[in-house]
Amino acid sequence: MNGCNAVLTRNTENAVLARNTENAPKSSLYSQTVAFSHYNNLSAQLPIDPKSGELVAGGIKEQAEQCFKNIKAIVDSIDHAMSDVVRITVFVKNIKDIDAVDEVYKTFFTSYVPTRTIVAVAALPMDALVQVEALVSNGEGTIPNAPQAGDLIKLTNNTANAPTSTLSTQTVAFSHYNNISAQLPIDPKSGKLVTGGVKEQAGQCLKNIKAILESIDVPFDDIVKINIFLKNISDIEAVNEVYTTFFPDSAIARAVAYVPARTIVAASDLPMHALVQIEAVVSHGDGTPPQAVEDRHGIIINANNTENAPICPLSTQTVAFSHYNHISAQLPLDAKTNEIVAGDVKKQAGQCLKNLKAIVESIDHVMDDVVKVNIFLKNIADIDAVDEVYSTFFPGGVPARRTVGVSALPKDALIQIDAVVSNAEGTPPKA
Repeated sequence: MNGCNAVLTRNTENAVLARNTENAPKSSLYSQTVAFSHYNNLSAQLPIDPKSGELVAGGIKEQAEQCFKNIKAIVDSIDHAMSDVVRITVFVKNIKDIDAVDEVYKTFFTSYVPTRTIVAVAALPMDALVQVEALVSNGEGTIPNAPQAGDLIKLTNNTANAPTSTLSTQTVAFSHYNNISAQLPIDPKSGKLVTGGVKEQAGQCLKNIKAILESIDVPFDDIVKINIFLKNISDIEAVNEVYTTFFPDSAIARAVAYVPARTIVAASDLPMHALVQIEAVVSHGDGTPPQAVEDRHGIIINANNTENAPICPLSTQTVAFSHYNHISAQLPLDAKTNEIVAGDVKKQAGQCLKNLKAIVESIDHVMDDVVKVNIFLKNIADIDAVDEVYSTFFPGGVPARRTVGVSALPKDALIQIDAVVSNAEGTPPKA
């Protein structure tokens, strides 16, 4: 595999497959890509020259190009192609840089374009100007020595009932998931931001998501994870008022009070200077062909909460569908008091990870099943202190990882962590 170092764990059923190549930057704390079932989860790539370990010289274009080169090197090393990328997430320090990033982006995606999210954040590791993350399909699956379902295909779709872009696809389905491009509060008819404040904008974002789902005959309650990017963290209460009018969406969901897993992120800026942007990950029960009938029918959403971690009425701690569990962002809250734990960033990081561990264990999984971790820091300079704690929870450095600095976090926390966890047993209907 072009010089990849591979780590295979849990060798029954699907396996967690962590891989690294010398052709992209390496870290002892995380893997470049972690495959499980039909997806490869890549660590966010900084503009680091893998030979020197330093940021490349130059400005935003040079940095963006290096990020994409690193992604391509990882994708190539696992015998995939850039056309296998289903989602790209771009973090920039300055939202004005996105035009320059787009020039580079177009050279890597010349025909097919994946779903996409663009966010300006307060800081990035190594004081980089840009960081790019990719989610990649994995048609062969990760059952050791046994392809799972043959050559699955991607299904792409755009509808005129939601904003369209030449640089992204509204939704890309692969296997049992639909990945939706982050939706801005754009009126699809005018192509402009809707008038009004954050409530009107949040409503339009969710309307756009709903229109995309309706265009592919998927119910709104098939959403398993929501990511909300806010220009002002204090707007969350207003957004929540709107949010509760969309979730739960059906009688079945209302009967069980189902709400997706959720993460809220403070953005320093958003495209078009919007106040809010919303991204969704959606279950896809019928899968993408060719799949055997037994591999694609009767899969259900399993939502779970445990009293051993903080409970929120607006989000579910973990939502499983098919071979993945999506975990809501964990703040450093004591589950008994629902208050931020006393102490510095190390104490807060430890509490976030304890909460994550409690959730993982509540669904009969272990921390070795985690395939991706996303860390949001109030102060990017805290990363070394956080890593000391992090390495005690993930001593093997297997999960892929993303770290960004944000201007604020809910409850004025110093850190927030969410995760994606493998789910080898899948989610068939209960007997």
